[in-house]
Amino acid sequence: MYKLKYIFSMIIALLFGINMMFYGGILCYRTVFPHKTIFMYERLLGRDDIQLDYCPVAYDDISIYLKKAMIAAEDSQFSIHKGFDWQGIQSAWKKNLKSGKIKAGGSTISQQTAKNLFLIPSRTFIRKAEEAWLTALMEATIDKDRILTLYLNIIEWGDGIYGAEAAANNYYHKPASALNANESSFLASMATNPVYYQNHLNNKKLRNKSNIIKKRMKYSNLPSD
Repeated sequence: MYKLKYIFSMIIALLFGINMMFYGGILCYRTVFPHKTIFMYERLLGRDDIQLDYCPVAYDDISIYLKKAMIAAEDSQFSIHKGFDWQGIQSAWKKNLKSGKIKAGGSTISQQTAKNLFLIPSRTFIRKAEEAWLTALMEATIDKDRILTLYLNIIEWGDGIYGAEAAANNYYHKPASALNANESSFLASMATNPVYYQNHLNNKKLRNKSNIIKKRMKYSNLPSD
């Protein structure tokens, strides 16, 4: 009985410590950018053939077109929800139950940011629960502009390419602040499979998706609007 209580206490203490570590990271990211995210570490582990291209920039140094394009492509309700798109989650849940595995995520920009900052890529229900908890913590601690800034600076845009500044330089040889509507919608269309699209920039599906995103951009509201 004593051993069970001891083991239970150790588990609780471990979980508490991990969550305090995560919360400390969230507080830190209110003002600074991560040196590397967990997602970057995982992606680059054992890869000597590529180097990390990552240069985080401030909110005002990212084109308004790219902000609107990513919201249109990834999370149209970003400015008004509290971290979760319940309709999207319900739809994804039904698909996952039907398949018996995690295929659809219904993830918001906030969820993707939490996942990329702190969690290794995997498709399990436990990982989704951890992601939800971290998303709630982040939404309660960081304002929407900052979450969007973190998101746009850490998402993958190709093999070793992370963030808006690196993507703008690699694909258009200009800073992220100078991206126009066409360029922004195209980058947003790459977000679902950037490593593949990096080498298939003329993909018809990619071009069609870019056109759809561009049309939706005028309906995208930024948090500060």
